[in-house]
Amino acid sequence: MNHTYKVLKSDIELFAAALSQVRVYVVQPLGEDLIDIVDNGGIVEKITPESIKINGSYFMRNQFEFRVDVKKDSAGM
Repeated sequence: MNHTYKVLKSDIELFAAALSQVRVYVVQPLGEDLIDIVDNGGIVEKITPESIKINGSYFMRNQFEFRVDVKKDSAGM
């Protein structure tokens, strides 16, 4: 199954996700093409330079990826 997602890296992307209250899920990269889904997602509650709070848990920004599902529109994006 193909899964289309966007990795949120910048503060602006994370703040936009928090404001729009989209489900953000937390992934830990394990190596080439291997990941571990740490949290199945929730709304971003707090953003600091070091961490992101989702579902009452803090995740270090330098250890995890924060992803949102991307819906394909009529332009294929």
